[in-house]
Amino acid sequence: MLVGLGSAVLVSVLGMQGTSSEVVPQTPDSTVAPSMSSAILVHVLGAVERPGLYELASGDRAMDAIAAAGGFTQAADRDQLNLAQAVVDGEQIRVPEVGEVTSEPVEASDGLINLNSADAAALDTLPRVGPAMAARIIQWREDNGGFTAVEDLLSVSGIGQKTFDSLKDLVRV
Repeated sequence: MLVGLGSAVLVSVLGMQGTSSEVVPQTPDSTVAPSMSSAILVHVLGAVERPGLYELASGDRAMDAIAAAGGFTQAADRDQLNLAQAVVDGEQIRVPEVGEVTSEPVEASDGLINLNSADAAALDTLPRVGPAMAARIIQWREDNGGFTAVEDLLSVSGIGQKTFDSLKDLVRV
């Protein structure tokens, strides 16, 4: 009986994280728009109970998106995700299964380098970024739980306004 009560409490807590709802498109030509101005849409797929498109509040974290999708399945590899990472509108969160090798794209379909997943080699392709600067960007990312905005680059040692201005249109978070 205590196990059942504990399970019910856990399910309730996981279900209440974030302010989310599943978005179900009604027709192929219909547009899906957030219902409130601070709402964002996030696509959650992989080893979650209910993969799909979810409406979350601006500022929610990856853990909120996964909770909205019903939580992890038994097969989920939770160690490959940063649950504290802030989610952004249009983001896709893929939860891998244990043993599944994943690699986040460092270059998005728009050609921009993702500051939260790029390795040193990808960062080194950017203007004014060499191996030492790439290492500082990666270290800042690890120390601070990732970039939440491109402007966070200004907090990296050695990146001033001039360097930032040359990078801001080439990177994304």
